[in-house]
Order: sequence, then C-alpha cells, then structure tokens
Amino acid sequence: MSNSNQNSSILERMFKLSENNTNVKTEILAGITTFITMAYIIFVNPNILKFAGMNAANIKGDGAAAFTALNDPVVASVFAATCIAAAVGTLVMALYANLPFAQAPGMGLNAFFTYSVCLTLGYTWQQALAAVFISGVLFIIITVTSIREKIVDALPHNLKLAISGGIGLFIALIGLKSGGIIVASPETLVTFGKFTTPSALVTLIGIAITAILMSRGVKGSMLIGIILTTLIGIPFGITHLGGANIISAPPSLAPTFFKMDFGGLLGHGGGKGVLGALMSVVMVVITFSLVDLFDTLGTLVGTAQKANMLDKDGKVKNMPKALLSDAVATTVGSMLGTSTVVTYVESTSGISEGGKTGLTSFTVGVLFILSIFFSGLVGVVPAEATAPALVIVGVLMMGAVTKINFDDFTEALPAFFTIAIMPFSYSIANGIAAGIIFYPIVKLVTGKRKEVHPIVYILALLFILRFIMLP
Repeated sequence: MSNSNQNSSILERMFKLSENNTNVKTEILAGITTFITMAYIIFVNPNILKFAGMNAANIKGDGAAAFTALNDPVVASVFAATCIAAAVGTLVMALYANLPFAQAPGMGLNAFFTYSVCLTLGYTWQQALAAVFISGVLFIIITVTSIREKIVDALPHNLKLAISGGIGLFIALIGLKSGGIIVASPETLVTFGKFTTPSALVTLIGIAITAILMSRGVKGSMLIGIILTTLIGIPFGITHLGGANIISAPPSLAPTFFKMDFGGLLGHGGGKGVLGALMSVVMVVITFSLVDLFDTLGTLVGTAQKANMLDKDGKVKNMPKALLSDAVATTVGSMLGTSTVVTYVESTSGISEGGKTGLTSFTVGVLFILSIFFSGLVGVVPAEATAPALVIVGVLMMGAVTKINFDDFTEALPAFFTIAIMPFSYSIANGIAAGIIFYPIVKLVTGKRKEVHPIVYILALLFILRFIMLP
C-alpha cells in the first residue's frame, strides 16, 4: 500500500469520512476556506487587547505609546497566544468531537474584555484574564454535568431556526462592513460607502466572482474567490506583498503566560465596598460566561441546522464534546494570555464547501499553528478578500427563516427579535438574549406557559440582570 493510501486510511478511521459522505480532499479544502475566512483574528485580537494594557509601554509605565503589529513583545505574545489558543480549541474539536467547527478568541468578547472590564470597570488585564479563566472552569463543570446540553435542548425550535437566520444577517453585515460597502453614518446610523474607493471596488468584484462561481456549482468557489480577490487587490493597493517577514521565529509567550491575578480580581473594590466588589466580579464572570455560551450555542445550532448535521432527535451531533472543546479552549487561552475563545461563525464558510468532519477543523488547527511561523504570509490576505465569502455565507444561512412559524405571533415575535438584534447590535449573544427574554413574556400573557421550558425562564432572568447591572 502506498503512503498516500495509508494516510487516507488513517484519516478515514480517525474522522469516519465515508460514514459522513465526504473525502480527504473536500475536508482539507473546507478547512483552508474556514481558516482564510477567520485568519483576521490573529491580527485583530492583539490590536484590541493592547488597549486593555497588554503592551510593553503600559507594563513599563511609559504611557500609551503606539505600537504596530509584532514590534511590541507583549502584543507579540498576545498574537502567539491567539494562534495557540485557537489551535488548541480547534484541534480538540477535531479529535474529540469530530466536528468541522473552528475556534478562536471571540470578537465582541475581546472588546468587552478591553472596553468594559478593563477601561470602564477598572480591572487590570491580569485580573480580566483571571475572570476569563474562572468562566472557562465554570463551563467545564456545567458541560461535564450536561447542564450546558440541557440549555440547548430547552431552546424552542423556532428560536433555533431564528438563530441560523440571524447569524446569516450578522455575518453578511460583518462582510459588508469590512469591505467598505456599509459604513457608519451620523444621520442614519449606517449607509452605503463610496463604491469608488479601492476597498469597496475590490469587495464588490470579489462578491461578483464568488457569486458567479457559486451559481455555476464550482467546487471550492469561496476559496477560489478569496484567492482571486486577493490577487485583484494588488493593483488596487489593497493587497500588500512587500515589507513583511514571511518566515519568522515564534514570539515568546513569557509576557502574558499564566499572568492571571486572582487576588487582585477578588480584591478589586472600585469604591463599592466588599459586597459591591463581589457583585461586580460575579457579573463580570457571568457576562463572560453567558456571551461565550450563546455565541458558541448560536454558532453550533445555527450552522448545524443549515448543514444538516443534526441527529434523528434534531440535536447537534456530539454536542457535549463540542461544548467541552470550547470550555477547554477558553481555560487554556486565559492561561496563555488571551480573551475568551468561542466557536467561530466563520466555520460556516468551510461547512458550505462540504466540510462535515473533524478533518476540516484539524486542518484549521494545523494552519493556526503554522501561522505562528508565517505571520507575514497570513497577513497578505486583506479583509476585502474574505468579505465576499462572509456575504455569500449569509445568503446561504437565511434559508432557515422560511421554516419559522410566523403564523403564531408568540413564536414570530421572539424569532424576529432574535434575527434583527444580532446585526443591529453586532452580537449573536444579544440576539439570542432578546429572543429568550420575549419568548416567555408572550407565552405567559397568552396562557401558553406550559410551552416554555423552566430553563428558558431562568435564562431570561439572567439576561435581564446582565443588561441591568453591567454597561
């Protein structure tokens, strides 16, 4: 038997490819697509967390000096932590859960870490990492005891469908915004960008290319679209090939490794007294936990619904293992020096390319590890090249909305809020929270309280408290 056949046989046994009606080529292609679509996080995450104080100038007391990319050893450490945490979570997802979902520090949660916990509430980044660690351990406990899975089972069917549709709108908005098609407006909140700018032009060309390839059923169309758009971006000045060290030694993790400050976290008074300090810590941990929980649940439920990765009972396959992968990744990430790790909605791009097993996520995990050595190469792909893939995935995910029972207003209203709030508030978790809060309200006033699972009442109260007690 040739080495190629032996390798295929090993992968077949590990990931059960035939059983899932897929093959090595399709899975690897899907993994590459997912990685390229979400690779932006390894550069964006350090640039957000540095404003929480995770930069050398802050540590040395030299003031808020500006640093770029990997010139700062602390920012470089966060970069390495981001890559490793993403790789750990994604590889656990691959080898333990055998699912095609990728993980990395979550957008939104890194902003909450920086702007709410550190800059508004006054915690240091070391204390914030301690809060992330506690939330990760809490997740491991409730996952092992199946509480997390019970929460998924308690979600109403129409809300699950709404989650998929809402994620579609949300991910499309991310793509349109990063490509300069949709921009902020002081008069109307959002509006069209200038289509004559290089950024918008390249994005529009990319959307057209990808749409044409998808319409003609070309295999790997999104990956091809990303590559072609990257090349098209060169003459537009969007894609920059020069000035980067393609291969470099991995940055040191020493500045952020195991820097959690538990004593400082628990002793942080902020002028509120002991009870106020304790409540502040509890709400910070709960917020990290709730947002992580529902970002991950939203992605798992929404994408699994779209990709037909549900078992005969309508549940996500290997859900407990997938949730434990996420919990372990968050815990490890906090020890390395990064904010909460979540299951990425960009996984839908690879799943849309045919990814069905852990081989897809295994490919993503390996690429995250390689990114530590090839940071310059990864940075060549501009946001304008990945934006079209996000828009197309949004189109694909909106199909779930057609299955929602809009004839029953008590089902339609919560579903609507779930779908609408995700893009309007730029948060999957906020959309789910809105749906869960309104669901029991409309059911109670119409005498349908038996249709509401007790867990939904508890979640609704927790979300209400979260919105009241924290900014």
